[in-house]
Amino acid sequence: MPQEDEVDRIVAAWGRERADLDFGPLEVLSRVDRLARHLDRARRAAFDESGVEPWEFDVLSALRRAGEPYELSPKTLLQQTLVSSGTMTNRVDRLAARGLVARRTDPKDGRGILVSLTAEGRAAVDAAIADLLGAERDILTGVSDAEQDQLSGLLRRLILGLGD
Repeated sequence: MPQEDEVDRIVAAWGRERADLDFGPLEVLSRVDRLARHLDRARRAAFDESGVEPWEFDVLSALRRAGEPYELSPKTLLQQTLVSSGTMTNRVDRLAARGLVARRTDPKDGRGILVSLTAEGRAAVDAAIADLLGAERDILTGVSDAEQDQLSGLLRRLILGLGD
């Protein structure tokens, strides 16, 4: 018999009190919620180790994933990070002040600008992704590669079903 966790105890208690209800959703989603809390703590620790804030990682990683020359328009950054225009302007300003990104005029459109990753920004995001993957790998140590693939597929189906 598998080891019991706190969700098992909660569901058993509810089952005694409300045997008329199906607690299947609670069994799944309470574990997802608890996992999300562990993941949030692990991610914060990984970013702290790298000296990068989560919001900084979002912007820097969008630029890094773009490939050379590691630059995007503010509009594309908005689409990839799902923040408002004002928020993105503030974030780019703060990252530029830290020397992690630079702005330049878009050569294809003299009215537009491009945000580019500096060498310091690339080093910071590369360190942050390595630390993040290490932290996430630690969370998954009790799950085989095949089980990770299965879990990933199930979660993908769930998320796509929600319209994501």
